[in-house]
Amino acid sequence: MAIKDEIEARLREAFAVTALDVVNESHRHAGHAGDDGSGESHFAVSLRAPELSAMSRLARHRAVQGALGDINTRVHALSLDIG
Repeated sequence: MAIKDEIEARLREAFAVTALDVVNESHRHAGHAGDDGSGESHFAVSLRAPELSAMSRLARHRAVQGALGDINTRVHALSLDIG
C-alpha cells in the first residue's frame, strides 16, 4: 500500500474526518536531503475533524502523530494543517 493511502486510512480510522487532503510532495524534494529515491518521502496533510478543533495546536499535532504511528519513521517530512 502506498504511504499516502496508509496516511489517509489511519487518519480516517482515528478521527471523525470532515475534510482530508494528503498530497505527496516528494517530487519537489528530489535530490535534496531526506530524499530516499522512493518517491514517498515528503507529504502535506490538511485535516479537519471536530474532536481536533477543541484541542491546542500542540495537542492536535500529538494526536495526529500518534494516529500515524510508524509512518512517522518512514517519511522524511510531514507538513500538517490541522483543525
